[in-house]
Amino acid sequence: MPLAPEYLHLVYPGVTFHALLYGRNSRDPKKRGRPVEAQLTDGRDLCHRFDWHITEEFKDVGLSASRHARRERDDFEALLDAIENGPTLPGVIRIAVAYEASRYYRDLDAYVRLRNACYHAGVLLCYNGTVYDLSKREDRKATAQDAIAAEDEVEGIRDRNVRTARQTAEKGGVWGRCPFGYTRKYDPDTGDLIGQFEHPVHGPIVLQSLIHIDGGGSLHSLVKRLAADPDAARPDGAEWNDNLVRYMLLNRAYLGERTHHGQTRKATWAPLKGLDSPEGRAMFRRVTKILTDPARRLFTDSRAKHWLSHLPHCGDCGDGHRLKYDLVGGPTHREVYHCKWKKDVSIKKALLDAYVEEAILAWLSRKEQARAALVPDQGKVAEEVAEAHELLAVYQEELEEARRLAATRNEKGRPLLSLASLSAKELELLPKIEELEQRLQKATGVPQLVQQLLTAADPEAVWNGGPGSPGLSLEQKREAVRQLVTVRVYSAKSAGGRGVTDRVKLSFVGTEGFTARPRRVPAPASELGREPVVRGT
Repeated sequence: MPLAPEYLHLVYPGVTFHALLYGRNSRDPKKRGRPVEAQLTDGRDLCHRFDWHITEEFKDVGLSASRHARRERDDFEALLDAIENGPTLPGVIRIAVAYEASRYYRDLDAYVRLRNACYHAGVLLCYNGTVYDLSKREDRKATAQDAIAAEDEVEGIRDRNVRTARQTAEKGGVWGRCPFGYTRKYDPDTGDLIGQFEHPVHGPIVLQSLIHIDGGGSLHSLVKRLAADPDAARPDGAEWNDNLVRYMLLNRAYLGERTHHGQTRKATWAPLKGLDSPEGRAMFRRVTKILTDPARRLFTDSRAKHWLSHLPHCGDCGDGHRLKYDLVGGPTHREVYHCKWKKDVSIKKALLDAYVEEAILAWLSRKEQARAALVPDQGKVAEEVAEAHELLAVYQEELEEARRLAATRNEKGRPLLSLASLSAKELELLPKIEELEQRLQKATGVPQLVQQLLTAADPEAVWNGGPGSPGLSLEQKREAVRQLVTVRVYSAKSAGGRGVTDRVKLSFVGTEGFTARPRRVPAPASELGREPVVRGT
């Protein structure tokens, strides 16, 4: 039968006890649980009181012990290994010590593994200040009942959490980890959440990150900038990488929206400053389009060191085959762009750079023509954006009102709007809301970089800079090419034909021959051992 620790020496006289201490806690933002260090301190006090020698300590911090856990408990596995493979010394009995049963397990499978390990190794189990010998039937029964209670408790917690998550989502409330850019305030006495608010330092960093991508900057350069900025250090200590930055830039929480199971609602927190206006939301949609565009995701030349490398098409080999930068000509080392596949088309780098830059600046200087190419009907677009915003606000307000009525009950406990009626209303309004979002995306799809060049009195001053202005970065100039012009370079028609105008064809946006951002193409057929496949862009 279970024993109190003070009587253990009477049952096992003349024996030395060696203890294996284990502590675990899961995520506890309200600080209502017992931290791991406090659990281990209790265990140390117990061992010192009864002269048990502590041989090892194990602790799992921030990890669940239920069957719903997403991560392995490394130290629990180490504890099992120590029990099964630890030394068996004459005159020594080992004891696994924890604060309570639920620290070891909230899952019957984990209990069975621990029970079997202790049974076969002759190790005693101690929790809640009681010692169990799992070679005895009564102790196995007692610990099994505790394991069932621990598992049932966590299942109840999970059911409540799922229900609370759904109800919180319907109200647009806070849930999950706090997004970078926000901070949360808790009641110091109860630990209850007061609200989620913009972080005074991190919030502006999120906005500047969106502006960076909208202005033609690459994800790679943004990652480097965030990693080098001490103010941008993440609260969780994780290092910025492409995935974390992409997740941040696509997070609709910054618009003051709550997303749950694919459905988006107005949240209880405010949007970040700068995203709380139609212009800010339009910028967010442009960035979303950039980051989710399959063509852009396949193109990975953001670290290029030369302006047009990998951007022009080879006119002879066809679209999909690019010209890249290279050094040729032996000791003289001429800088050229040449076809990556056959290397049959080659042109001097300085010549092509100057020609394309001059053509872009000339095109931008013809503002009415450029605006007409980018947005065929300016007045119509402005009218469409205003109409779409107005309709979107009406539909969203109508949907929120329907959901509020469905969540409100009368004196008889019945909802003011039935679930069937709410479902019908959602089926009616959600497609309309999605269609309006798409219309706004298309209508406001001109990137900020292009808008900046288009509205400048002198596009060349923006492009190359001037007093007090650094000009566009290399990656911004590359993005401008992708957005504005498709470059095709052909081989010379004759041995002496080295002019640029008869070899380079520029197709600006809105004209025949212009294609969107270039895609990566497969390896040349000569390397794959089959006929070439030309992929359009």
